[in-house]
Amino acid sequence: MAIPKYASNRLRSFAVVAALALCSPLAAHAALDKAAVESLESYFDFIDYNSGTIAAQQIPEADWKKIYALDVRDAGQFSKEHIPGAVNIEWRKVFAERNRLPKDKTILVYCNTGSFSGQVAMALRMAGFENVRILHGGFAEWQARGGMDAYRRATAK
Repeated sequence: MAIPKYASNRLRSFAVVAALALCSPLAAHAALDKAAVESLESYFDFIDYNSGTIAAQQIPEADWKKIYALDVRDAGQFSKEHIPGAVNIEWRKVFAERNRLPKDKTILVYCNTGSFSGQVAMALRMAGFENVRILHGGFAEWQARGGMDAYRRATAK
């Protein structure tokens, strides 16, 4: 698999930052800001318009078995209700625990409305994950559309 353009630029930038950090912490901070800006610019040049969102009604029930559903809400919300089979990692912890995530399955990130999941998806994509999608409207929209039945409901019309 080819490394996306933004990933290779980011890796080069961070290598420069690491080298500068050994010489001067202030220079490293300035370079880090520049590296972060360049990384974001490359990311936004690469990403598509809809940022990899997918609506519940676009996912056939059988496809849910192929998806790694990642619930990024807090543990209390997750314990009350969640998408069947979902794994819970609070949004602030996902990046630190990214090594737990599969590279060979689509990761469908969701929160209540899509706000936190959008942040998580962007961070994971910048870390080289190309298999991340955001559940449009989050858990609330998934429920409103019929949950696992959303696709069937949408296509039955």
